[in-house]
Amino acid sequence: MCVATRFFVSSPVMGEALRERLKQSSFASPYQEAVLSVLVCADYLDRQVEKICEEYGLTTPQYNVLRILRGVYPAGHARCDIIERMIHTAPDVTRLIDRLVSAGLAQRTKSEADGRLSMTYITEAGLDILRKMQPAVDQVNAEIAGRLTSEEAMVLTSLCERIYGAEVKNSA
Repeated sequence: MCVATRFFVSSPVMGEALRERLKQSSFASPYQEAVLSVLVCADYLDRQVEKICEEYGLTTPQYNVLRILRGVYPAGHARCDIIERMIHTAPDVTRLIDRLVSAGLAQRTKSEADGRLSMTYITEAGLDILRKMQPAVDQVNAEIAGRLTSEEAMVLTSLCERIYGAEVKNSA
């Protein structure tokens, strides 16, 4: 039996920007459209953060690590704890941390509790660069706030968590 492939045509209002961005008039399903929409949105936001990072000589993974370390300041994290908290997994976090240490934005010491572990801490220079970057980061957030109500932002968060939340629970 031959099964015909049906294409989902999104409503004229929904997915208009996505159709224009991808130069595609229809999608196989509303799920395909949703996945593509989330990916395009994530790429857009990544590029906004990347621009800010470039102005300060950082990569987005380095910025991510500094944010993680700022979150526990003045304490630090072992490399494995940093890896667990990263938004995007990085292939070589050790080298990433090495570059932050070389730039004076982080420091590494042996763990007092377990000599086999090294702990990474954000330095004052690291905190300072994050403070300098904050107005630009706030501007990206303000741009989103200008496009979504707080209720819509909460719904978006909830929907995204429904998609990736099972993986988070399974890895915990």
